[in-house]
Amino acid sequence: MEDVFDVAFLHQETMFATAQKDWVYVYDNMGIELHCIKQLSRVLRLEFLPYHFLLVAASDRSFLSWLDVSVGQLVAHTHAKLGRLNVMCQNPSNGVVLLGTGKGTVSMWSPGVGSPLATVLCHNRAITSVVVDVGGTNLATASTDGTLKIWDVCKLDFLRVHHLQSGISNLTFSQRGLLAVSTGPVVQVFENVAKTFDAPYLRHRVGRTVTDLSFCPYEDVLGIGHDGGFGSILVPGAGEPNFDALESNPYQTKSQRREGEVKALLEKARDCSNVDFCLTFALTGRLIDDMFGSYGDQQSGRAT
Repeated sequence: MEDVFDVAFLHQETMFATAQKDWVYVYDNMGIELHCIKQLSRVLRLEFLPYHFLLVAASDRSFLSWLDVSVGQLVAHTHAKLGRLNVMCQNPSNGVVLLGTGKGTVSMWSPGVGSPLATVLCHNRAITSVVVDVGGTNLATASTDGTLKIWDVCKLDFLRVHHLQSGISNLTFSQRGLLAVSTGPVVQVFENVAKTFDAPYLRHRVGRTVTDLSFCPYEDVLGIGHDGGFGSILVPGAGEPNFDALESNPYQTKSQRREGEVKALLEKARDCSNVDFCLTFALTGRLIDDMFGSYGDQQSGRAT
């Protein structure tokens, strides 16, 4: 069996990317391999920016790469010079990528700039996890010494600190702002972390060493990955109860999913530097042909 270091869903839940031993692979929801991305090698962490159609990869050779999945081309490839990049997250509000290092610093990166947008010394020891909340206002950082800190992303100011008994391995925010923290086999959930650190809202002992945490969108469910497999627990109040069907519809049909993909591509084309190329790529796709066949017939009639 080949090692899988990280997994990230792409613009649809029917496709996901995996960081494997040598390269990054893309699979569909049936487990069929769709692509092998050899431009991305020795990758440890993956993030997908849904509004930009960019797959971000961080490698063990300190390279940070942005791949445009709509055209299959590298947008940027930067040597961060920060050592092994195994701690990464994104700011959901603006798509900025954050990297945690073994020196206790957190740096912010964008594909248009070859150097960090900002660098903050957060801890005196190596950082094990970083995460930004859904609103993009609060940053949580964890270190090997069991220190958990909350920061204001806009001002880069320190807000709160909490000390746990052992090293923290994973952090994740829910849609409603609950923060899940894993320390060895124990998972704790805190609320209102930007204001105060009281006793944990919820505490759960898994019995195995926790390797990953993730909240399920629009559900009060926390997924827990551990060295023995996968588990889940209920966390009341974690998921957003009301969803915007035009933004993210968890109950969308196949036709709605196709329409959403078309709209996302056209929205991306507006901000693309080469608009003609992006529109040509989008308008020749099968999704546009299915939904805007009359428009294509008009265009072909004008051309003749």
